[in-house]
Parts: sequence; C-alpha cells; structure tokens
Amino acid sequence: MSAGAGWTIGLAVPAAALPVFEMALETLGEALAMEPPDGSGAVALTLYLAQRPAEAEVGALLAAAAAAAAVPVPDFTVAQLPDLDWVAESQKSLPPIRAGRFYVYGSHVTGPAPAASIPILIDANAAFGTGRHETTRGCLIALTRLAKRRRFRRPLDMGCGSGVLAIAMAKLWPVAVVAADNDATALRVARDNARINGVSFRVRCVASDGYRNAALARRAPFDLIVANILAEPLASMAVDLAHHLGHGGTAVLSGLLADQQRAVLAPHRGRGLRLEARIVLGDWATLVLGH
Repeated sequence: MSAGAGWTIGLAVPAAALPVFEMALETLGEALAMEPPDGSGAVALTLYLAQRPAEAEVGALLAAAAAAAAVPVPDFTVAQLPDLDWVAESQKSLPPIRAGRFYVYGSHVTGPAPAASIPILIDANAAFGTGRHETTRGCLIALTRLAKRRRFRRPLDMGCGSGVLAIAMAKLWPVAVVAADNDATALRVARDNARINGVSFRVRCVASDGYRNAALARRAPFDLIVANILAEPLASMAVDLAHHLGHGGTAVLSGLLADQQRAVLAPHRGRGLRLEARIVLGDWATLVLGH
C-alpha cells in the first residue's frame, strides 16, 4: 500500500473466540492488532486496511465467524486514519518467523536469512497467508517433514491466498506447482509473491471455485494437495480432493480448530484417506492424510 489515508475496523470479541475471528479478519486486511483481555474477558481488535471496507461484507464475515465460534455477532466501527503508510508502520513490529526449514520475513527485514533455511519474502497484503498464523505455520512444518520422506512431482495449493504455500513447495521441489483460489485479489497477490521469490516460472495460478476449473482435472492426479482453508469447506470438498489426489498421494489440511478435527477427518476417511500425522499449534490443527 502506498502512503495515504488508511482505514480501521474496530471490535471486541470474547477471548475464547479470538482464533476464529483472527483468521476471518486476516482475509480482509493487511495488519491486525489486539489488546490484552479486559476484566470481562473481551479482546479489543483493530484491523488496518488500505481501502475503506464494505460494511455489508464486514458484517457478513463477522456473522459467519460468530456462528462458527457460537458467540453473539460483535458490533464494529469503521474509521479513517491520517496520511501514513500503515502497512509499513505495522510491519516494523512484525519479526520474521521460522517454521520447519522456512524463514518467512517481510521486506522491512534487512538481515540475512539463517544458514540452511529456505527464505520466503511475504509482505502483509490483501490475501491471507503471511506465515504467521498457526495454520500456515503448521502447513510449512508439515511440508518440511514430508520433504524428508519423498520428493513430490505434482503439487497443488488449494485456496492459495498469498501463495506462501505454493512458493514453499516450489522451493522445496523444482517442479511445477498449481495454486488455485476463487478470489481474484488473492491470485494477483500470489502471482506477485511468486515473482518476488523467484519461482514464478514454477507456480501457475488458476482461478477456481474449489476443484471446478477443468485445468485441475487435466493436471490431476496430484501427488500432494495442500489446503489451508476452513473446516466446513475442507469437509465439503473431501470427495473432490480424493478424486484429484492420486493413489499414494498426500493431503495437508489446515484452517481448522483442534476441536474440529473429527468433522474434517470423517468425510476424508469415508473416501479412503487415512490420518498419518497431526500438528497442533495453539488452538489450530494441521492434518496430514495419506491416500
């Protein structure tokens, strides 16, 4: 975001419901700040955005998050900020993170990457996936562990967001990676990030509502499918995932709370997939399934 007047969305949510709202809000804005819980257990959140948000879209997103967390829909405020590059300002306080072999950092970090790490440059933007959320970190850790066992040749990043996981796979294995998303902004960001990280020649971004784009059927069977979405769409796409994943293939599923594992596992087990490993970070789980 260039320098200019940004916008904020302010709200307060119960501390127990924070993980659900945190993940939902990260799909809207560039940076999310939070205060410690107050005496009633409520956490104040401030989301920073480049453009004025559509209040109807915000209301719908918060309603969906509230339903998932079984809490009342929170009130929210929208306010304009003075002329500053608020993304750059917020990024100054975001340190790089390590997840498995990966070192994910923003452009404000100028020091060298740790030895033997795989660096990925991802700035906060309008697409989910800076590597800092437990769901993305869980997937990066899972990919690191999988790379010790085998080399994948036909990977798919379903619901690619910023493209961080597609970039990670393109850096782990020198093969073509398909990155699919139904959001045009996410695809633009993913293409830009692949270029910035020097793997645009390996990452093909595809507009697709789930697995409906025929290009995915033509590329199938995939030997690795990574999907960092949410529990409900993961469960609903189990049949399509099994259809596009080759025999002996692996699926990495994330975006689900730890207590949603059974709901996601059941439809995949019904299609012949088996649980091989799980990674739990905070309230979030990442599942590794074999076909």
